[in-house]
Amino acid sequence: MAQDSQGAGEEYLPAGEDAKFTQRLAEISEEEAEARAAALRAGLEGYDLDEEDTALLAVDDDGADAFPSVPAPPVLAIVGRPNVGKSTLVNRIIRSREAVVEDVPGVTRDRVTYPAEWNGRDFTLVDTGGWEADAKGLHKRVAEQAELAVEEADAVVFVVDGLVGATAVDEAVVKMLRRKKKPVLLVANKIDSAVQMSEVYPLWNLGLGEPYPVSALHGTGTGDLLDAALKHLPETAQHGGLVPVGGPRRVALVGRPNVGKSSLLNKIAGADRVVVDNVAGTTRDPVDELVSLGGDQWRFVDTAGIRRRQHMASGSEYYAMLRTQRALDKAEVAVVLLAVDEPISEQDIRIVQMALDAGRALVLAYNKWDLLDEERRYYLEREIERDLAHVAWAPRVNVSAQTGWHKDKLAPALQRSLTNWEQRIPTGRLNAFLGELVAAHPHPVRSGKQPRILFGTQPSTRPPKFVLFTTGFLDPGYRRFIVRRLRETFDFTGTPLEVQMRVREKRKRR
Repeated sequence: MAQDSQGAGEEYLPAGEDAKFTQRLAEISEEEAEARAAALRAGLEGYDLDEEDTALLAVDDDGADAFPSVPAPPVLAIVGRPNVGKSTLVNRIIRSREAVVEDVPGVTRDRVTYPAEWNGRDFTLVDTGGWEADAKGLHKRVAEQAELAVEEADAVVFVVDGLVGATAVDEAVVKMLRRKKKPVLLVANKIDSAVQMSEVYPLWNLGLGEPYPVSALHGTGTGDLLDAALKHLPETAQHGGLVPVGGPRRVALVGRPNVGKSSLLNKIAGADRVVVDNVAGTTRDPVDELVSLGGDQWRFVDTAGIRRRQHMASGSEYYAMLRTQRALDKAEVAVVLLAVDEPISEQDIRIVQMALDAGRALVLAYNKWDLLDEERRYYLEREIERDLAHVAWAPRVNVSAQTGWHKDKLAPALQRSLTNWEQRIPTGRLNAFLGELVAAHPHPVRSGKQPRILFGTQPSTRPPKFVLFTTGFLDPGYRRFIVRRLRETFDFTGTPLEVQMRVREKRKRR
């Protein structure tokens, strides 16, 4: 398998110019290209092919259909003071360990959305950081995010520690909830047995109606809670709008800690959507935000900064890293944010490689560009040439997360990368390209033999994957040459490419 990454073997340097190759390729009509491909395909019948080969050759050139739009599902927000088990309850409801949980208060800081379902009804669940009255600094911003989550929710689940009872902070949360005038369900968490039910009754005094005793850790009582929640949720979100059935295009915002990911997301969203602080590593959970950019809706996912290698991380940092990887896997395009006021680091290069390994479309965003002086710009360009040459095909956007400068240039770069990530080259055109390329620049003779390309096909996209049936192994340098020419000819800006070889021998006569 050959990708864009560097490998062993010398580079293939073609002799002469490509003017004739380009001209000849342009002169080939679609009908002629299809006829050539059909002849080459028929020629493969004389070679030993297995079932997987046959399946690959059966892939047609049809693209994916566009997705229709549907109203956004209703929103249920989970709020409460720190360390009452909100994220544990979220994980129980969504049936997955998505939310970062650790036995210390304040692990969740942003409002984080998750798709959820109960009894056949879809809704969006929002986990929030702990709400504290009279909070200062970072904790104040966490509380503000929780209030915003309530503001945008259709119903609210207010979680208290059933064994501790209502505290002064809980009563302050009640006052905040009454101001918002949203349906509220009161949950007494950590009630693991009938013996502890006597601890629940005093919670009636909060004036929020009947408390629901649950154990988020063990799952008891959560079904009754969700049954009640669905009665308060409308059919669609009050602050929703339309979203494609397949969902808006998903963008993972990745980079090392304190590079400006959350600040950039806030500027794109036009609101303080994510908690921002000078302390590196403020974001722990991947944070989803539906934003409008360049006339389209996008789902941006702000991720925890990747601080160190996975085996060196511990605690909530380790699990946040796993969730960052999962967010990258679920995304369609990755925006890797790099700070231009610091040298490109090993961490930066590793994060770019994570995006490539996940097969995502790619955009490189250089943050703090407004702080760049001429001397630093000179050295930055040298660093890019040296350390990021393997992703020279990725669109480059220079931005300022602090001021929002050039944020509008992100949308065209994202759109171009995604378009190319989903691009399929018709089989006829692909084989015309390969035929003319090999005629103009044949593979070098090795040990008296010269491998031939019998046929080429593109079995999949997202990212584009090509399979070449050959009579022998192609040199790594020659395969990289083919990838470079594919990029130049068909414009695969913004997407990794994968080229595989299948060496097949002629069928022996019996």
